[in-house]
Amino acid sequence: MLMIRLARFGAKKKPFYRIVVIEKERARNGRHLEVVGHYNPLTSPPQVLLKHERLEHWTKNGAQMSDTVKRLVEKNPAAVAQPVAE
Repeated sequence: MLMIRLARFGAKKKPFYRIVVIEKERARNGRHLEVVGHYNPLTSPPQVLLKHERLEHWTKNGAQMSDTVKRLVEKNPAAVAQPVAE
């Protein structure tokens, strides 16, 4: 089973995270299939960069999101493209 979850990077006491697609049985920072976003909780406000189209692709193909990733996606929805007025 595939999971979309956080992988921790950075120095001691200064973490930042990559949001990755990974097999559920692998270690937290093990080999991943794809990086679909980044999360930096130390900035004010916390910086979240998501590739929404890739998240949608993986969830349609059976990947499950961790609770933390679900919360980040809900708080940072995809920007809706505005129609161009002519």
